[in-house]
Amino acid sequence: MMADNFDLVVIGGGPGGYVAAIRGAQLGMKVACVEREHLGGICLNWGCIPTKALLRSAEVFHLAKHAKDFGLKIDNVGFDVDAIVKRSRGVAGQLSSGIAHLLKKNKVTHIDGEAKFQARNKLVVSKDGKTTEVTAKNIIIATGARARELPHLQADGDLVWTYKHAMTPKTLPKSMLVIGSGAIGIEFASFYNEFGTDVTVVEMMDRILPVEDAEVSAFAETSFKKQGMKIMKSASVTELKKGKSSVTCVVEQNGKKQEITVEKVILAIGIAGNVENLGLEDIKVPVDRSHIVTDEWGFTGVEGVWAIGDVAGAPWLAHKASHEGIIAVEKIAGMPDLHPMDKSNIPGCTYCRPQVASVGMTEAKAKEAGYKVKVGKFPFIGNGKAIALGETEGFVKTVFDEKTGELLGAHMIGAEVTEMIQGYVVGRTLETTEAELMHTVFPHPTLSEMMHESVLDAYGRAIHF
Repeated sequence: MMADNFDLVVIGGGPGGYVAAIRGAQLGMKVACVEREHLGGICLNWGCIPTKALLRSAEVFHLAKHAKDFGLKIDNVGFDVDAIVKRSRGVAGQLSSGIAHLLKKNKVTHIDGEAKFQARNKLVVSKDGKTTEVTAKNIIIATGARARELPHLQADGDLVWTYKHAMTPKTLPKSMLVIGSGAIGIEFASFYNEFGTDVTVVEMMDRILPVEDAEVSAFAETSFKKQGMKIMKSASVTELKKGKSSVTCVVEQNGKKQEITVEKVILAIGIAGNVENLGLEDIKVPVDRSHIVTDEWGFTGVEGVWAIGDVAGAPWLAHKASHEGIIAVEKIAGMPDLHPMDKSNIPGCTYCRPQVASVGMTEAKAKEAGYKVKVGKFPFIGNGKAIALGETEGFVKTVFDEKTGELLGAHMIGAEVTEMIQGYVVGRTLETTEAELMHTVFPHPTLSEMMHESVLDAYGRAIHF
């Protein structure tokens, strides 16, 4: 059997893999992308995109229920779970087929199947009992990750769900316990709570959304409780006792155990990299706790073998994977003036209600790192556009180095902050200080004016509060 020969083969067609493949083709390489399931990976098919479609339905439902606040009359507001899920799947399907078009347009060969290394530059791709050999000078592993499970916390798709099951419910459960309060856990808690499910969130750390600034976490907790969610912090689920149509969860908190019985449980306790069945041990690719070890360019230390995205470690974000893909391909191509990615400039977004977004260091982390900080805050209630939108819940917080004026971090909670955060991301990438941010003219009336006011507040110059 003659092997197909390429300059570059990418294993995985998610936001890291397909972007790397397209960039390789743009640089004149002969490229193939191997994908065993759906182009677009988890992000497009079972993650970022379809969850945003679900959360949009929840947002519209929330507004419809509060139509009276806007002088509108909408009677008998209801919902159809099947239609909500169908819309979400349709959005995912549309984007997945769009990726196939992009690969074709860029002359990337799409190989359907599961890849395994035979040698560092040779793969065998299997599909339905048939195999194809593929060789390449460089191979990028972009196999992503899956929901983490523990021996006592295993999903069955019926009573105990991962994000995948939670995205396609047949009916809405009356009660639910979500284990983990990171972005995935909180987004699902927010979605189900909006549609009337009695939601309890259990978090091991002493606060929810533990990677966020402490003030944001506290504000989010107050908001979620007001919406009817129950939140248990510094708590862990030690056992799941499955009944016929319910689960009794044994929760330990402050040394005491209690039992909570719910219809469904969602596991949102992190992720594990997809490193199995790739033949990595045969070619000596280093793996540490289910993640491939690389340098700042994505290089594994094995000649011609690279790894990017979720399988190469935190932060587990689609936009980080895409950027890593481009960096690895440009390094392979020997492009001049390359910069490794500064992970402190990667924004994080959570699409609950209210939304949460951040970039850079929290106030506590900045102080830990030895900075003397200047902190500014501005509330949504002081912003004209927020009041007009009926979205007065939230704030913008900025953290500066007192000595140099460097923007160390920005943290927001409130309506549309996931769109606004990019302004601060650009600022940090350009190494902006408070002076440039103060001199920037922000359009009125917009929510973005709060970003300006927060900077001004850090230096005692806020105008509208």
